[in-house]
Amino acid sequence: MTVWDRPEPPTRPVPLDRERIVTAAVALADEGGLEAVSLRKVAGRLNAGPMRLYGYISTKEELFDLMVDEVQAEILPEERSGDWREALRVLAHRTRRAALRHEWLADLLGGRPSLGPNGLAVTEARLAALDGHADIDTVLRAAETVSAYVTGAIRREIAALRAERATGLSDRDWQRASGPHVTGMLATGRFPALAKAVHDGTEVDAETSFATGLDWVLDAVAAKLARP
Repeated sequence: MTVWDRPEPPTRPVPLDRERIVTAAVALADEGGLEAVSLRKVAGRLNAGPMRLYGYISTKEELFDLMVDEVQAEILPEERSGDWREALRVLAHRTRRAALRHEWLADLLGGRPSLGPNGLAVTEARLAALDGHADIDTVLRAAETVSAYVTGAIRREIAALRAERATGLSDRDWQRASGPHVTGMLATGRFPALAKAVHDGTEVDAETSFATGLDWVLDAVAAKLARP
C-alpha cells in the first residue's frame, strides 16, 4: 500500500495531516536541502512529537515522495496546448523553473516514476501530448528521451549553482581564475577541438542553453514521429 492509499490517523492532540507535514518538509528543504529534512525536524517545526509523524509517514523516502508530488503540482500548466511540441516544451520549462525554486528537486528527478496524483498528472500530460502521433512504444521512448534531457540539463545547472555558492566564484570568476592553466594546456596542441570551442565558441546563459538543447531533442522526436 502506498502512502497515498493509507488512511490518516486522528489529528489529536496536535492537529496534523499529510499536507501540513509535507509543507513543512518542503520549507526545510528549500532552506537547507534534503539533508535538512528529517522526521524529527519536521515534527519540531510543527510543534509535534516525532513519533506522531509515523502515523502519517512510515519512512523518510515516503516523505520525499510526497514532497516531489507536492512540487509536481507547480509543473502542470493551467491549459494544455494542442500542439505536441509546444506541450512538451511548456512542461520542460515549467519543470526547470520548479527545480530552480526547489533545488533539492534535482536530486530526486530521474528515479522511479512518481505515483502521487500530481506526478501521475504530469506523466499523463506528457504522454497525452504525443498520443495519436505514433504507436505507443514510440510515444514511450520519445517521452523518456525528452525527460532524460530535461533531468540531465537541470541537474547540470543546479550543480553549477551549488558550485558557485560553495566557492564564492561566479562562472566568469572561475573561468578567469582557471585561465592560465587552461591556456597552458591548450597551448600543448593536444586538445585542438577544445581549443576551437574555447576560442571561437559563443557563450550563452543557462536558460538559452536549456531551450536550445530542448529544441534539438524535440527535432529528433519530430523526425521519429514523421516516419511511417
